[in-house]
Amino acid sequence: MTLQEFLLQQDYIKIKLRFTKTNHFEIIATVNGVKGKFILDTGASNSCIGFDSIKNFNLEIEDSDVKAAGAGAIDMSTKLSKKNVIKIGKWQKDKIALILFNLTHVNTALTNHNSNPVDGIIGADILKKGNAIIDYQKKYLYLKL
Repeated sequence: MTLQEFLLQQDYIKIKLRFTKTNHFEIIATVNGVKGKFILDTGASNSCIGFDSIKNFNLEIEDSDVKAAGAGAIDMSTKLSKKNVIKIGKWQKDKIALILFNLTHVNTALTNHNSNPVDGIIGADILKKGNAIIDYQKKYLYLKL
């Protein structure tokens, strides 16, 4: 029995991942009914969306005292958006909190390496909620329904 067969029997769904030139996995996710392009980042503790996508994803925001760090930047101001609906393939969860911050440095790095910019990052918080399993060899993300 293959990993895929086993996981599908255990009520997991599979989502195809796209491997980018920057050695990231890219995934399409829907936030509040709007599709977007995201980097899958197991090292990001929280899922994030860029400030410039607040209106696009219909996010209700509130102030946050949390400072973000990552991808070479530290002490970045953030906002918080609670009660979002995230859908990845057939997997869906409500009441998801998202961190909002300036993703310009991330997208600049991506475009400098001939990759497309992204709307945000799917982090460990969502991966944990979905009991995620990543098949790096076959480039699939499995999430438990």
